[in-house]
Amino acid sequence: MKSVSTLLRCTLTVVALLYGSACAQAATQLESPLQPTPIQTQTAKMIVKQLEQEHYVNMKLDDKTSGLLLDAYIRTLDPGRVFFLQSDINEFQRLRSQLDDELKKGELKSGFAIYNRYHQRLTDRLNKIVSALPAMIKSFDFTAEEDLVVDREKEPWPATAKEADDLWRKQIKNRVLSLKLSGKETKDIQELLLKRYQNQLSRVSQSTSEDVFQYYMNSLAALYDPHTDYFSPRLSENFQINMSLKLEGIGAVLQADDEYTKVVRLVPAGPADKNGQLHPADRIIAVGEGRKGEFKDVIGWRLDDVVDLIRGPKGTIVRLQVIPAAAQSEEVRKTVTIERNEVKLEEQSAKKKMIKVYQEGRLVKVGVISIPAFYLDFEALRRGDPDFRSSTRDTQRLLNELLADGAEGIVIDLRDNGGGSLAEANALTGLFIESGPTVQIRFANAWVKREGKRRSSDYYDGPLAVLINRMSASASEIFAGAIQDYQRGIVIGNQSFGKGTVQSINPLQHGQLKLTESKFYRISGESTQHNGVLPDIEFPAIYDKDLVGESTLDNALPWDRIAPVYHNTYFDLQAELPELRERHRKRAAKDPDFQFMSSQLDQMEEFRNVKTLSLNEEVRRKQRDERRKLQLMMENKRRVAKGEEPLASLTDDDTEEPEETAPDGKEKEETPDPLLIEASHILVDSMPIFARPQMAEAIK
Repeated sequence: MKSVSTLLRCTLTVVALLYGSACAQAATQLESPLQPTPIQTQTAKMIVKQLEQEHYVNMKLDDKTSGLLLDAYIRTLDPGRVFFLQSDINEFQRLRSQLDDELKKGELKSGFAIYNRYHQRLTDRLNKIVSALPAMIKSFDFTAEEDLVVDREKEPWPATAKEADDLWRKQIKNRVLSLKLSGKETKDIQELLLKRYQNQLSRVSQSTSEDVFQYYMNSLAALYDPHTDYFSPRLSENFQINMSLKLEGIGAVLQADDEYTKVVRLVPAGPADKNGQLHPADRIIAVGEGRKGEFKDVIGWRLDDVVDLIRGPKGTIVRLQVIPAAAQSEEVRKTVTIERNEVKLEEQSAKKKMIKVYQEGRLVKVGVISIPAFYLDFEALRRGDPDFRSSTRDTQRLLNELLADGAEGIVIDLRDNGGGSLAEANALTGLFIESGPTVQIRFANAWVKREGKRRSSDYYDGPLAVLINRMSASASEIFAGAIQDYQRGIVIGNQSFGKGTVQSINPLQHGQLKLTESKFYRISGESTQHNGVLPDIEFPAIYDKDLVGESTLDNALPWDRIAPVYHNTYFDLQAELPELRERHRKRAAKDPDFQFMSSQLDQMEEFRNVKTLSLNEEVRRKQRDERRKLQLMMENKRRVAKGEEPLASLTDDDTEEPEETAPDGKEKEETPDPLLIEASHILVDSMPIFARPQMAEAIK
């Protein structure tokens, strides 16, 4: 399901990035309609000018764009179509062709008028819920046959107040039922929901003109692409702090998604990544301080308030209640305990391991180099430090060590690598090719710049594989794409993220504008944007590509191609792929872990196709029990096939306080990685294809 809040996805993610510092903001009661300030008027004109003149997409602010802005702004404020009435939407339509003319002059009155109406509807609704909640809960009949539409993004707006009341009755009934199925008593449910809506009401009353301006400007910016954002002065300060990479928190990037706080990605080698229980697209619903602290329900909270609650000094514990990404309904939840720590550059550095593969009666050593990010210590480089750290220098050292230890092939593991330095992606490619281009960068004026390895030098020319997944993005896609285009190695895994754009930060009179200025293209001429890199041999997906990836973002720039650049190829890998795929298929068909992952994928697909939720308690209990039974059956099938004892029951991840696989916030124990092992088998299969049977000399 696509996120329905482009603004909050694109803008407020920055607040949460690595949990940087957040400035305190004074609360002001919204006693009268909010109005724009003179500085916001001037800034709006600057934003319009920069978007029209400097963005990669040549899109002018005209009547058509004005209509798109109106739709996007309304969707940002009310993504679930539960606050505005159809009469409000009809009234707003008179502005459809006016917003462009107003913004060019810096006029913000229409944007503020729409927000003030939203604020009125939201406040009225929350007041009504708070006053009626006890009686409403008491009246619910969970034996009635009722359904709730899961995604209302394309549903009609409520035509009347009575229709809106019934819609809210069903939503609250679903939440009560979900909490009931998770084990809570009616008294506790009432107390929790009452506190939740009272907190939301309190936060709504603290809205400021800065909030409105940020929503409105980001609705405009997001029309160009999902990575173009307006940063208010507060967000600008946080953005600069967050770039230092010396931050204390759990190491996760968050975004607001409707009423929830959703995990976008985990910072490599950060506390959450090491813990292993938090995943992209998980939704955080409550936060507890310490091992015993009371959970605070955070549904409906502002993102920056949730971030302030989660971040804290290193060495302290935070507990998160989350709804897993694959959950079918809100009663499916688990508790994750994480010890806060500092994310340091050295912890994100490349690491090696040796995997021994027994194949066709022979033991083969395969070297694995895991690169969590494309990093470069700019400060040490600037100082002239000859031992400055970089992903390429570390990889070269590890490669030489693996070769010296007898590795007969190399796997570069880029799973969950979200990118980093473009220069490092080019330099790393240079370790595996003699010379040549690695990436093309096209600017808004159609000028194309090419980067790559300009001089011939020694390189590793032995068997090579690159392992990617859905969270491999940006610089990772440049490297994997270049290796694939040169037919230098085999790309294995899943379709990558698909972020093929470059942004710059432009200062404004009031805040900053992050603006997309160029686009990446492979040397084949194909963009990495939207489609990402498609693997030569595909593995079962851990991440749902309909929930995670560039293609899930509203207004993502499309895939396209430009002219290719001349390059040679090293091996005829494409001709041999059918045979390699068939050998992989036969192994995977017998591999318990691969079969388990395939079964999970089928179950995720089934959940994704659910359009409505039953509000009948018996039906929901039956669905939950069937789901648990299926999960237990899949797990035991895997365990028996591996010679392990079957389980009588699963650890109950659907309860509020499950037994955790990594207690007390400790790091997950390293277990054999079936994907990495199979990638090594594929590399061994491919070894006869590579020209030289013996490993190359160590790189000089």
